[in-house]
Amino acid sequence: MTPVIKICGLSHPDTLDAALAAGADMVGFVRFPRSPRHVGLEQGRALSAMARGQARRVLLVVDATDAELDEAIAALEPDLLQLHGSETPERIAAIRHRTGLPVMKALGVAGAEDLARIAAYAGAADRLLLDAKPPRGAAQPGGNGLSFDWSLLDGLDPRLDVMLSGGLDPGNVAQAIARTRVRAVDVSSGVEAGPGAKDPDRIRAFIRAARAAFAAAQDGTSS
Repeated sequence: MTPVIKICGLSHPDTLDAALAAGADMVGFVRFPRSPRHVGLEQGRALSAMARGQARRVLLVVDATDAELDEAIAALEPDLLQLHGSETPERIAAIRHRTGLPVMKALGVAGAEDLARIAAYAGAADRLLLDAKPPRGAAQPGGNGLSFDWSLLDGLDPRLDVMLSGGLDPGNVAQAIARTRVRAVDVSSGVEAGPGAKDPDRIRAFIRAARAAFAAAQDGTSS
C-alpha cells in the first residue's frame, strides 16, 4: 500500500496551504459543531476548493443524517467521507450506496476487545481509522490528543487498509510507524498550538517525520 499522511481538522487557509505545500496526501475538514475544528459550509467550500487536485479531501461527520450529509457534500465536494460516530456497518453501506463516495470508518480502541469489531466494519468501509477511544463524557469522539497501546495491533491482518490515529505528533509518529507497520497515519491535535489552532511548523515537522519513517520501513531499516 502507498503510504498516506492525513492532516485533519484544518479550518484556515494558511494552515491548509502549509499542509498542501508539505505534501499531505489527505486533508480533513470537520463538520461537527461541538468540535473546535468545525467548519461552516461556506468556509468548508472555500477550503475544499483550495485543496482540489492537490490532496484527497476528506469530510468528517459524526452520526450525520442524510440531509446533513447532502448539504455538506454539496458544499465541500469531498473525495472521501470519514464517519466518526456510532455508525453501524449497515449505515455505512447505505451511505456508500447513497452518495457514491468511499467511506473511512473510525473505530475507537482502548483494549483488545475493541478490535473484535474490525471484522464487521472491514467489509462495510473502504478503510478503517483506528483511533484512541475517547474518555467517558468527552465532548468529541476524536481529536482528544490521546493514544492507545500500539502493541494491540500486533496481530492485525496486514492486508487490512487501516489508518492509525490518536495522540500522534511530530515527536512520536516515526515510532508509531515503526512499531505498528501501518502505511497510513492521521493527525489533528498533535499539530496544534491550541484546540483547533493548527501550527504550520508542526504540520511540516509531522509530514517530514512520517515520510522518513515510511521510507525507513520500506527499506527495512526501522527498528
